[in-house]
Amino acid sequence: MDKEHLKGAAKEAEGKVKEAAGKATDNKKLEAEGEVDQAEGKARKVGGDVKDAVKDATK
Repeated sequence: MDKEHLKGAAKEAEGKVKEAAGKATDNKKLEAEGEVDQAEGKARKVGGDVKDAVKDATK
């Protein structure tokens, strides 16, 4: 697991917390921010997967 995977996992977790807090407080803006953070985290994980695949292919 490289830095990109870790950053992605952290961002996804942060998003889940924001989304839950938004739902609990009926704050639609915070809930939406959480969803965006989760999507960003997933994208970072995919970026890490691509890096890994390129690294493996060049060996």
